[in-house]
Amino acid sequence: MNVKHRILHTAACSIAALGIAGAAHAQTAWDMPTPYPATNFHTENIQKFADDVAQASVGKLKITVHANGSLYKANEIKRAVQGGQAQIGEVLLSSLANEDALYALDTVPFLATSYADALKLWRASRAAVEARLAKNGLKLLYAVAWPPQGIYSKTALNSMADLKGIKIRSYSPTVARMIELMGAQPVTVQAADLTQALSTGVVSANLTSSATGYDSKSWEQLDYYFDVQAWLPKNIVFVSQKAFDALDGATRQAVLDAAAAAETRGWKLSEEKTAWYVDQLKTNGMKVLPPSDALRADLLQVGERMAAEWVEKAGADGQAILAAYRK
Repeated sequence: MNVKHRILHTAACSIAALGIAGAAHAQTAWDMPTPYPATNFHTENIQKFADDVAQASVGKLKITVHANGSLYKANEIKRAVQGGQAQIGEVLLSSLANEDALYALDTVPFLATSYADALKLWRASRAAVEARLAKNGLKLLYAVAWPPQGIYSKTALNSMADLKGIKIRSYSPTVARMIELMGAQPVTVQAADLTQALSTGVVSANLTSSATGYDSKSWEQLDYYFDVQAWLPKNIVFVSQKAFDALDGATRQAVLDAAAAAETRGWKLSEEKTAWYVDQLKTNGMKVLPPSDALRADLLQVGERMAAEWVEKAGADGQAILAAYRK
């Protein structure tokens, strides 16, 4: 081989080597919009999920987490993933209740008020949720519960009559219905906008978890937190089925394994942090109280009515899920 041929051969080998190296380091990038701050335990759990995927896939899949509604607002995330603008996302399951009554199950008041019951309810309903998301081209990866929901207010609440006419922040159709039945006025406000809504008087009360109360520094505008433990809503993480199917088999398995670990870790983290969040509300000057007997009795009546309404809307599927849950 003469010098000229040798140079050409070396160049060709170098180009081929670069091509092989490029293929070996080819990376798929997914954008993941989420509704809550980077410091919220759901978002922290998601970031660990993304890190686990990157490590297990040896860098083949990189998930970039866009927290606090910075890429898409909470009510835009599902549509963005369906439409391919993002590949993976997180939403509050009950925020989808206008699409299907089944999505509202975990916000039926007083149906499941402990972590054990909430997990049992999720196991009874998961397959049905997966099937409905699949019709939209989405694959469910995992779900994690929020701490139990309570009522934040500026004034003491002795009974439901004290809520009459008050503007209360709603985050899902079911919550809006409960607020109406409580004699108050629901106003839809996403988590990322809650602090501003409270400071400007758009709402003067809130029905949410100790976690969201902490994230939004509710003590700056509100004085009371009534720990009614009405329900434990869940966030779901889902991926575009098309984007998932485009991965190689090993990377798909890495995503599924990381999702299973995130679900187990997330439920544990949520339960562990509940007491800490409540303590933070107290430390920052909020009066944290159990509901009075009268208020609890009023709320239980609302819960019974809403359970009946939910079963009517959810039909046979809903009845079957409730039967499995109550076994």
